[in-house]
Amino acid sequence: MKKIVLSFLAVAITLSASTQKKTAKPFATQITALEAKMNAGLGKYNVPGGAIAIVYNNEIILSKGFGLKDAATNEPVTENSSFAIASNSKAFTSAALAICVDRGLLKWDDKVQDFLPELKLYDPYVSANLTVRDLLSHRQGFETFAGDLIWYGTNHSRSEILRRWQFVEPKYGFRTTYGYSNIAFLAAGQIVEKVTGKTWDAFVKDEFFLPLGMKNANTSITAFQAGADVASPHNTVKEKNIPIPYVNWDNIGPAGSINACVNELSQWMMLQLNKGTLGGKKYWDEKRTYEMWEYNINKPVSKWQRDNMPSRHANGYGMGWELMEYGGHKIVSHGGGYDGMISKTILIPDMNLGFVILTNSNNSLPSAMGFEFLDLFLGVKGSKNWVDEFAPAVEEDKSNEIEVHELAACSEDVTGIYESEMYGKVEVRKEGTTLVIDFLPTALFKGELWVTGALLSYDLKWTTQMMLPSGKVNFILDRNGKVEEMRVFVENPDFDFTELKLYKVK
Repeated sequence: MKKIVLSFLAVAITLSASTQKKTAKPFATQITALEAKMNAGLGKYNVPGGAIAIVYNNEIILSKGFGLKDAATNEPVTENSSFAIASNSKAFTSAALAICVDRGLLKWDDKVQDFLPELKLYDPYVSANLTVRDLLSHRQGFETFAGDLIWYGTNHSRSEILRRWQFVEPKYGFRTTYGYSNIAFLAAGQIVEKVTGKTWDAFVKDEFFLPLGMKNANTSITAFQAGADVASPHNTVKEKNIPIPYVNWDNIGPAGSINACVNELSQWMMLQLNKGTLGGKKYWDEKRTYEMWEYNINKPVSKWQRDNMPSRHANGYGMGWELMEYGGHKIVSHGGGYDGMISKTILIPDMNLGFVILTNSNNSLPSAMGFEFLDLFLGVKGSKNWVDEFAPAVEEDKSNEIEVHELAACSEDVTGIYESEMYGKVEVRKEGTTLVIDFLPTALFKGELWVTGALLSYDLKWTTQMMLPSGKVNFILDRNGKVEEMRVFVENPDFDFTELKLYKVK
């Protein structure tokens, strides 16, 4: 009898241990380490807050908020706090077109002018031969972010932005070189509307948000409800995080206007990892997924990447997704940069594993955390401490500060209206003793001009709350000594003011 009891106990203990092993949380050790990295990173990068979600084998294994969603109110971030996901929206646009391909409404290599005959680019050959695949692959020949001043914060409609796109000059040959284009994705979204009869916004809501249960996700900040769980974007001024208003991105919607939380984005990641099918519903054919994840344009692996990431062997772009080979795996990812919010999505298809991070300031923590995630979950040997590696150097904040202390003498020669075919009108006018510059399509772009000592050269100090640093404005004379052109220089990674070609018209 005693032997039977002992035998029974041994079996029970074995079964209990086996059950515990089966129900143990996947990647528990890695998750604990990643959470510690995130908490450390918020302080090291001076980020108010953020949220992370991880999915594995159709299960959410982490969905959590960290820090504050608003530095002024001290409200905490939750897994349901909405953030602007910016360019992570591009994958939704590609998937929308994948559905259109499945329904026989178009093919990836159809000519864009078959759907948008009015669309013209700088080069007539490119205009005539541009395909849907080209739009989604950043291979039109433009420099990265070319033409973004047409849409950012402006009152230009989606159709007007596309009309003005023809004045953006290419830098590279057609289909030869990667150059990131937000306007190309706007055109792709307009094709969705053309072939389905629904706006891009309505299509994304009906085909993705509603069936996936993403009830709080939207394509416009105008959809935010009072009292909703929404994180605030922040600007950092002298190391202090200041909440700032959302900037309306409706006019570039298909390239970056979606707002969502990590809990709901988990459903989106699982749909991607399941190659278009989730919960018994087929959204798009599996073949479309592989097409979106194929390299359509290559990007060089930089020397820094070779030196610091020896397991990284290829970079490129598919359709709505960045691609790379890292740690022996194909990585499908995308980043998002919005005014005061940065995000990152990473998929590891052969592990059925996905990661998303959303933050509410301008920072490089999502990039650092992305590589922390990859190294921890892939077991990359000899990995770096990426949170330390990407950490910003501590510098005195001199954004939008200039050293001169004298307002520009008002000159009738420089005052007037200047116009760029690509962008629109910019006014230089007197307001009392102050010389003001006003970018008329963009309410955010207003400033004062200050004397530098050089002839017809001024310092530009912005008078509005935004992310751009101070700049320079120079005026060019014609052969008769009259001002004919204004050139604006603002050093920043996003907008090229030298594209504007501003000539005096009044």
